[in-house]
Amino acid sequence: MATIAPFTGIRYNPYKVGDLSKVVSQPYDRIGPDLQKKYYDLHQYNIVRLIRGQEFDDDTPEQNVYTRARDFFQSWLDAGYLLRDPTPALYVYHQTFTLPDGTRLTRKAFIAALQLVEFSEGTVLPHERTLAGPKVDRLNLLRATGVNFELIFMLYPDPENRINALFDAAIADRPPDAEVQELFEKDVRQQMWVVTDPQVLAAVTAEMAPKRGLIIADGHHRYETALNYRAEMQDRYPDAPANAAFHYALVSLVSMDDPGLTILPTHREIHDYTAKTPAEILDGARAYFEVTPMAGRAALEAALAQATPDDRRIGFYDGSYFLLRLRNPAVMDQIVPDRAPEWRRLDVSILHELIIERVMGISKEQVENKQFLDYYRDLNQAIAHVDAGQAVCVFIMNPTRIGEVKACSTRGEKMPQKSTDFYPKMISGLVMLDVRASERI
Repeated sequence: MATIAPFTGIRYNPYKVGDLSKVVSQPYDRIGPDLQKKYYDLHQYNIVRLIRGQEFDDDTPEQNVYTRARDFFQSWLDAGYLLRDPTPALYVYHQTFTLPDGTRLTRKAFIAALQLVEFSEGTVLPHERTLAGPKVDRLNLLRATGVNFELIFMLYPDPENRINALFDAAIADRPPDAEVQELFEKDVRQQMWVVTDPQVLAAVTAEMAPKRGLIIADGHHRYETALNYRAEMQDRYPDAPANAAFHYALVSLVSMDDPGLTILPTHREIHDYTAKTPAEILDGARAYFEVTPMAGRAALEAALAQATPDDRRIGFYDGSYFLLRLRNPAVMDQIVPDRAPEWRRLDVSILHELIIERVMGISKEQVENKQFLDYYRDLNQAIAHVDAGQAVCVFIMNPTRIGEVKACSTRGEKMPQKSTDFYPKMISGLVMLDVRASERI
């Protein structure tokens, strides 16, 4: 069962920090050195100092990026730049955005404390593999600060959208308690409402209680880190009550049936690869695919849009556009018989197993290390790299369907790296959860 609870969130004090848009950020894993510097320059209290702080050559075990985050957090709290809400709440979180075709959507979520459970119980399911390095980094930060600064984005089953209906009624005609436009995705309108009505909190908690099969959309490393932190805290505090905050994690929950739930494609750019020319790659691909030249990008995109679960299609660009249609899906059954049928039918699985590995000879280890390969949401950027001679070619992908994510997660299958790009990202800095030893939910 999915046990959620209201919590006393910690939020920025707008009367002290000013414009809240200047203190929020993208999730830590999207913050490279350039964006980190922009956030540092944007505001002295930007949350980047807590989630992805600067490292220095003279850092020591006593003074480092994690201890600085701890000290920043505590000093900001003490000085009133961060405030703890007076009563437990659930937080309604709406993101309104525009798709490339001009469609305007709103994705509705709510933020809660979720009682941690092991994946084996079936209440929470992953859909991607995790890497050791990020989990070590996040655990070091959590040990130092005892605070969940960022959201774990989860999907929950609710075909009748009963929970969204409860929240829609609760916030009707109310202005949001926070409204921001984050620096990196300025076109996304981010709104949050604080809901404290006991009847609404009880009703939502009851609706969530019997649910199973919640899927982690983004934040796999953070969820596994929370499990590791809980285990450490249970060893240190064996007599802690069930409502000790370290038994919980900060999550943002979206219905799998929400009309605003959007997955964008992640395109694969091939660079610094010399083993085969683009023409040789296409010749090799003909063993598995029908390869058809296309008149241009618009024609290719129209053809890709006609794909079905039994007609898998991938685009290719090397200065010219080509459509690759899988001849016989059964070839995946022969090549990867140990994987579930749902996994074998994924476009990303087909691309990586048949073309990237077998035709091009790029190993799984090289893919994991991003050798010869990079990932792009923005297809224009990847195409520009090919046109400028900075890349060899681009594989142009359709988005993974939410039904495919459900099917793989239910079967316990981890999808290939960068299979999903849930858009937009849930920003960091709207609300935080204290999970130190003395805290209670």
